[in-house]
Amino acid sequence: MLFLFLSRFAERFSKKQLLKIHLDETISGFLSRLIFLAILVGGVMMCLSILNLTGTVTSILAGLGIIGLALGFAFQDTAANFMSGIYITFQQPYAIGDVIETHDGIMGNVVDINLRVTKVKTFDGPMVYVPNRFLFQENFTNYTEEGRRRIRVDVGVSYGEDLEKVERIALEAARDVPGRIGDEDVSLFWKGFGDSSIDFSVNIWLEYSRENRAYISAKNQAIKNIKKAFDDNDIMIPFPIRTLDFGIKGGVQLHEQVDKSEKIRSMGTSKG
Repeated sequence: MLFLFLSRFAERFSKKQLLKIHLDETISGFLSRLIFLAILVGGVMMCLSILNLTGTVTSILAGLGIIGLALGFAFQDTAANFMSGIYITFQQPYAIGDVIETHDGIMGNVVDINLRVTKVKTFDGPMVYVPNRFLFQENFTNYTEEGRRRIRVDVGVSYGEDLEKVERIALEAARDVPGRIGDEDVSLFWKGFGDSSIDFSVNIWLEYSRENRAYISAKNQAIKNIKKAFDDNDIMIPFPIRTLDFGIKGGVQLHEQVDKSEKIRSMGTSKG
């Protein structure tokens, strides 16, 4: 009873002291729980020794080893989640408040981390419980760790446009986006010749952290700025265009094919 009281007191006291030194709450809870178990197990072993039950202690330890081995095989997934939770707790590849995306596409804010699962609140609202072993064994993306994120806006303009003018206007429009990092200039890269347009992408570096996650609104504003700037300067973003070829060898216009067909028809009529 004395050791049970001491272990509980030590658990509460150690957790309070660990939190005072600004240690993570999950780590503090895990370490204080280990202290509780260590004092309690040590007290039980000491009590058995005082009662001259050394053989019983040996038997208990051997039995615990066998039971632990059996439980390890039976609950290997749970054990893997537990060990992964310990690694995540101490290494902290992500923390509460980070935006992460798992390998199978689950994306959202981390709201809780324990020794078995990580709770991720998706942007659509539902809460997803991700087993820690998946975040330990598989790759995942942490969007807020670096404190910045790049917005990419893909655009296409007509083949008849002046590309130098398009580039200058697009860059000017993209600079006026809230949350843009001033030290990182806006960049534009031409991607290639599309079916109906010459395609390019505008790239904007945005502040993106646990406190500032205005990614979607900034991208919306960038698209509106570019569209308005193009409209003001008569730059066309073309609709899909299809060219119909009526010749067997190619390159024949419709009216040419019609004229040719009429000539053939008239020659057949005159012969008849």
